[in-house]
Amino acid sequence: MYIEQAYKGLIDNWRYLVGILIIIVVWQFLGSFPLLAALALEEGGMSAMMSNSIGKMSQVLGSNTFLFYMLLTFVFGLIAVFLVVKFLHQQSLTALTTSRTKVDWKRVAFSFFLWASISVLFIGIDIYFAPEDYEYNFQLEPFLILAVIAIAMIPLQTSMEEYLMRGYMMQGLGVLTKNRWFPLLFTSLLFGLLHILNPEVDKLGYGILIFYIGTGLFLGIITLMDEGLELALGFHAANNLTAALLVTADWTAFSVDSVYRDISEPVLGWDMLVPVFVVFPILLLVFSKKYGWTNWKEKLTGKVLAEEEFLKLDN
Repeated sequence: MYIEQAYKGLIDNWRYLVGILIIIVVWQFLGSFPLLAALALEEGGMSAMMSNSIGKMSQVLGSNTFLFYMLLTFVFGLIAVFLVVKFLHQQSLTALTTSRTKVDWKRVAFSFFLWASISVLFIGIDIYFAPEDYEYNFQLEPFLILAVIAIAMIPLQTSMEEYLMRGYMMQGLGVLTKNRWFPLLFTSLLFGLLHILNPEVDKLGYGILIFYIGTGLFLGIITLMDEGLELALGFHAANNLTAALLVTADWTAFSVDSVYRDISEPVLGWDMLVPVFVVFPILLLVFSKKYGWTNWKEKLTGKVLAEEEFLKLDN
């Protein structure tokens, strides 16, 4: 009963409204100060800042430096989520993370290595069959700097998104609406729309949002079915980390010193949709077999217990 873990803290509606406001201010405003300050100190930085172009800001600061400051905003956001939950809601971080008595790090690791392996395999196959679309981009020193930044900070970035979307908002909306389908669909849609300013959308069109919304739906499903965030945390970290380290392109959010550079003409094709409609359903089957998931309809669309019912069962 993952959503009902919210009952282990204070769930007044005003607390969630204030909490969301605090998180947004810290994440989007306070978290941006280091990046804005770094840009202001560089020639052409103010112009790049005013353009709101990720590409221009990356050129001014250098790709690795820009990546660091961009990911730092999510570190601010993650800290804000944790502080809001701990002090405003007086809920433990374990209850925000899982319905289990403690966080199952084996689940995080399994999901991480499973999706990392699949991602590396897919990238390798694509490079093998379409080598003309890729340029070998490996340079030892920039790559090592990238690796340190990515390994240290991308899991924090993805964790912030998971704790906010599939954690804080999923639980809050669940206890408010007393059902599971609304928080699942709402957070999936919001997760997709939050990527609307990514440069990929500008290049590929709004059709790419199917991938982002579909990914959000997949992460929401595994969170509700597994009664915790562990699988979503591992999957999301693996997805972004492999993308940053292995393949970059001038038109992506992670335009960095990866091993390969995608030089093909950006086109929204089957490769963007196969994960959502083929790979993710297969992963759901794998996870369900491994962890013995049952009662799908109730867990994804059923009612959320009232506080009194949950506390009686929990005791």
